[in-house]
Parts: sequence; C-alpha cells; structure tokens
Amino acid sequence: MQRIGGQARLWAVAPAMMALGACTTPQVDVVTPAIAVPVEWAQRDPAPVSTDLTQYWDLLGDPLLAEFVEQAIIENRDLAVGAARLDQARSSLVQARAGYLPGVSASGGINRDVGDFARNGVQFSLGADATWEADLFGQISGSVRAAEADLASSGYSLADLQRLIVGQVAIATINARATAQQLEIARSTLAYQEDNLQIAHWRNQAGLVSSLDVEQARTQRAQTAASIPLLESSLTATANAISTLIGEPPGRVLDAIIETEPAPVPDPQMLMGFEAPAEVLQRRPDVRAAEASLVASSARIGVARAQLLPLVRLSGSIGTGQANLGSLFDILSGSLFAGVSQLIFDGGRTRAQIDNAEAGARASLASWEQTILGALEDVESAAVDQRTADERVDINLEGLDAASNSALLARSQYQAGLTDFRTLLTAENQLLSARNSLVNAQADRATAFVRLTQALGGGWAGADYNFPLRDAATSPSTADSQADRDSE
Repeated sequence: MQRIGGQARLWAVAPAMMALGACTTPQVDVVTPAIAVPVEWAQRDPAPVSTDLTQYWDLLGDPLLAEFVEQAIIENRDLAVGAARLDQARSSLVQARAGYLPGVSASGGINRDVGDFARNGVQFSLGADATWEADLFGQISGSVRAAEADLASSGYSLADLQRLIVGQVAIATINARATAQQLEIARSTLAYQEDNLQIAHWRNQAGLVSSLDVEQARTQRAQTAASIPLLESSLTATANAISTLIGEPPGRVLDAIIETEPAPVPDPQMLMGFEAPAEVLQRRPDVRAAEASLVASSARIGVARAQLLPLVRLSGSIGTGQANLGSLFDILSGSLFAGVSQLIFDGGRTRAQIDNAEAGARASLASWEQTILGALEDVESAAVDQRTADERVDINLEGLDAASNSALLARSQYQAGLTDFRTLLTAENQLLSARNSLVNAQADRATAFVRLTQALGGGWAGADYNFPLRDAATSPSTADSQADRDSE
C-alpha cells in the first residue's frame, strides 16, 4: 500500500502556522466616547442603592401588575423576535469560529464500463479533500471577534427590550388603574348631579328659583355623562394594549382592571439615592449593547484591512483509483499543496470595503455616545419627575380636602335656599376636578417610580457579556475585552 508523500509534513507544519496566525492577530483598537461622564448627578446626591431593582415591579405591591409583567417577559412576541435574533447571532459566531478549522469533504463513485473493451464488473472509487486557511494576519480572528461582539450586542439589546417592555406594561397598568378610578368618580359624581337636577326641578316648581338653575343642572349632568363613554373607551384601549404586550387576546385584562384599585404607592425611601453616573451606565443594557456594537465595527476594520495582506492556504487530497471492491485500497494517491496569494489590483473594491468599515465604526461610536447622553438624560429627568410627583400628591390631597368641604357646604346651603345654584355648580366642579387631579398625581407618582428604575437600569437580568464601560474622561483605553463565549 502506497503512502502519501509529505502527509506527515502537513500535520507538522499546520500547528506552527496556527501559532503564527495567533501571534500576528492584530489588536482591535476601540475609540473611547468623547463624553465627559459626570462624577455626580445634577439633580440628586449620589448614594448607594441597597434595593435590588432587577424585579422592581414587586416593590410596587400590586399583584396584578406583577402578574402582567411576568407574563409579558415570557409571552411577549417582540421579546420572542429578539430571542430568535440572539440565536442567529450565536449561530453566526459558530460559523466564524469554524474558520479556524480545516474543511474536509469526501467523495465516492461507482462506474461500470460498456462496450467491446469494457472492464468486467463494477468499478469503485473513494476520495477525500481538505483545505485550511492560515490566520496569519487576523482575518479569521477578526471575524470571530466581530461575531462575539455581535452576540454580546444582541444579548444586551434583548435585555434592553425586556427593560422597555416591562416598563410599558407597568405604566399601562398604572394608567388603566387611574382610568378605572376616574370612571368610578364620574359615575358617582353623576349620581350626585342627578340629585341636584331633581332638587332644582322641585325648587323651580315651587317658584323658589328660575328655570336657569334647572338648565345649569342639566348642562352639568350632561357634561359628566358625556365623559363616561370616553373613559370607558380609554380604559378598553389601554387594557387591550396590555393584552397585546403580555401575549394574549383582549378580554381578561379588562375584566381584571374593572375591579377598581388605586394606583400602587411606591416606597419613597427606596430611591432616595443611587450610584454615580458611571456605575449606572455600566448597568444600562442599551449602553452595553452600543459599546459591543462599536467593538464589532472596529473588528471589521481589521478584517477588511487583512484582505490587503498575503493569504496562505494549505490543501490536500487522497483518493483511490477505479478498482473493484476487493482491490479498492490497493492503490492510494494523494497530493499536498501550499499556496500564497496576494491582492494586486481589484479596482478599489477592497479599499472601499475598508472605508465602509471605518465609516461604520464612526457611526457606532456616535451611536454609543448618543446612548450615553440619552441614559444620563433619562436619570436626571426621571429623578426630577419622582420628586415633583411626590409633591403634587401632597398638594392634591390638601386640595381634595378643601374641595370636599366646600361641596358639602354648598350642597347643604343650596338645599336650604341659602345660596344660588351657580355656587353649588362651581363647588361640584371643583370637587370633581380635585378628585381626578389626585388620581392623576398618584398615577404619575407610580409612573415616575417606574421610569426612574428603568433609567437606573432596572427591569432585566441576564448574562454579563463582559464588555466593561470605559469612562472617556478618566481612562483612555483600548478594547481588549471580548464577549463571554459561553454566556447566553
């Protein structure tokens, strides 16, 4: 049996070529953002957060809201799309890593001659081919690094999508509760106004007041009655939106919310202080995703530039000649080829690919900077919203107390004939407005809590893809980190 000459040399040279390729893999430099991350917040003094914000919806103490949020995390279709894209990124990484390994293919054939000079019997043949590309200048490793960063970006993007959807479900549930309360207020107010209309009729029939009081009472009652269908429509639309977010047909959510409950009341001590800006940015998945995208874009620059450098390929084949089955392996033949290719001219195609990759990296850097600015804006604005929402609730509580007393006095005096209907009308309208304002303020307080915890990076939990955020104002660095290959 013949042996392939040089086969042993192929396997002796291959590890050395792999080692050389690993040693010459270029380091990918990632430009740091030109954003001076502040040391402290403008609207609040930094203080450590002792509360875990991963499942902040549980801190609101609303079982129905928590149920909706947890169902959305499992059933939301947008999250399902994001999970599928994460699987695509994971598959792309497997494909990129396959470039380190040789490609092997096998072939086989069967032949039977016909004619006067044909050989007797059936002839068989077998063969195998192998090719391997040496990663001398980092083209393969750069592709792997880009795929790893894409996987990290997809993972953080999915986490950020969950963060946003959780907030949408929580805020929609809070708004639905507020609308249900306002609907109940309108219906109870309508009952009072019907009594006022009846009293106005009696007093008019007794000649104590003119028909103006009756018409004013009718107008007030009609206005309140007209607001009820609008509130019912708004409540239905909000409930249906929640149903879509949690992945189920409309119906059940509306039935659950109709059972009137006030908006949840967050503990004001939970978020009295929070980490410094750089630490908050580190926890924001959208910032981490933008950073990973920049790493991927930077890696693709190296891949594009590597096309200008020599390419080394090793290939080999082994096969049998056509023979019958008994003597199939009597004769083996093979070949080994090592080739080097160098790009000389392609009409500017490769140069254009490099320019394209560099432009993509600049766009990724700008996107990262914009994401950092947006995250800082979210926290600062949400902190103010939370503080002012607390103040509004206190003010509206005082206003409701005054309006309730005023309406009670006006109603008693009107029934006794001590005041005109205009005074009663004004007092009733002020009471209705005060009750609705308090409901809105309480809903805004709960919404502000959700927005602030969102801005602080709460509402998601998952793998740490190990892309540390770098503060451009304090630490110039290059991106030597990579995605955790085993994280999901």
